[in-house]
Amino acid sequence: MPSAYQTLSIRKSGPVDWLTLDRPGALNTMNAAMIDELGAYFSGLEADPDVRVVVMRGAGGQFCAGLDLKDFGPRIESLDMSALFASQRRLSRLVLAMRRCPQPLIALLEGAACGGGFALALAADIRYCAPDTRMNCAFIQIGLTGGDMGASYFLQRLVGGSAAAELIMTGRFLGAERAAALGLVSAVLPAAELEGAADTLTAEMLRTDPLALALTKQALNANGAAQSLEAALEIEDRQQVMMASRPEFAARIKAFLARPPRR
Repeated sequence: MPSAYQTLSIRKSGPVDWLTLDRPGALNTMNAAMIDELGAYFSGLEADPDVRVVVMRGAGGQFCAGLDLKDFGPRIESLDMSALFASQRRLSRLVLAMRRCPQPLIALLEGAACGGGFALALAADIRYCAPDTRMNCAFIQIGLTGGDMGASYFLQRLVGGSAAAELIMTGRFLGAERAAALGLVSAVLPAAELEGAADTLTAEMLRTDPLALALTKQALNANGAAQSLEAALEIEDRQQVMMASRPEFAARIKAFLARPPRR
């Protein structure tokens, strides 16, 4: 994993990485360097057990306004089909790396979360947003299909088929309150409270067993697309037996039983 980035800022707080998209002068749009750096960062997490949770946000009060069209636009006409496909696969590999890493990903959204920025938010596990957040599948508004970077996969699973079709087929904006009503975000909070909410959430996650937390993300990934209840139960059963057979499990049971009652 690189020690320094051109487009990202990473603050380590114990086992939590605070990952900031750091191109505020360009609304944190993704240029070629950011795509490569995000891909390298998320791909490296699978081999980095010291990082247990990642909190992702954008600098300057904006999350990410999507692909940097000023960077990519002038070059597109010169690319043949093979080069265009290779460029597209860099984006899809980034989304796969986000889902494959064992660490929970928390996205803190403010301002623009559009196009590719919306796709990054959809690929996170948990989303909190500020009241000024505006999200959309901007792809269809520039002549592409509305499904890009996993948007057609994630969105209908998160908000249902009708709302997903409406958003993907038009590119219309989704505000914070409707996003909360649809269940797309866990909470709408003042921007100044987003970091505190993420701190509280990560603290609760860090009290869990590290392997259990990673396997829980794996189960959510697999069973979100499970073909049947039986298939989902097969995965859950294997994971539970694996965890219960570890020596640490008995100690956790004792610690749980010794806790004072919660009110």
